[in-house]
Amino acid sequence: MAMTKDQLITDIAEATDAPKATVRAILEQLSEIVSEALENHDEITLPGIGKLKTSERPARTGRNPQTGAAIEIAAKRVIKYVPAKALSDAIN
Repeated sequence: MAMTKDQLITDIAEATDAPKATVRAILEQLSEIVSEALENHDEITLPGIGKLKTSERPARTGRNPQTGAAIEIAAKRVIKYVPAKALSDAIN
């Protein structure tokens, strides 16, 4: 089961003895900072968690699974996540 935003806020607030409103504001600000950095093609390293970066996916030809017809898939930027070694080691 996935952890919800409210569960994450509660866990952080309990672990740090900070008010939930403060933790919520920090998480929202973190989201904005990460979004802005990725829009500018920057890399974000979250210590102990991993790295977020963008890469370009070129245009390509795909197939419609229902009809089998060829379709053009446009080029786009995608977000890639590379887990930190410490996190990978912790779950294995």
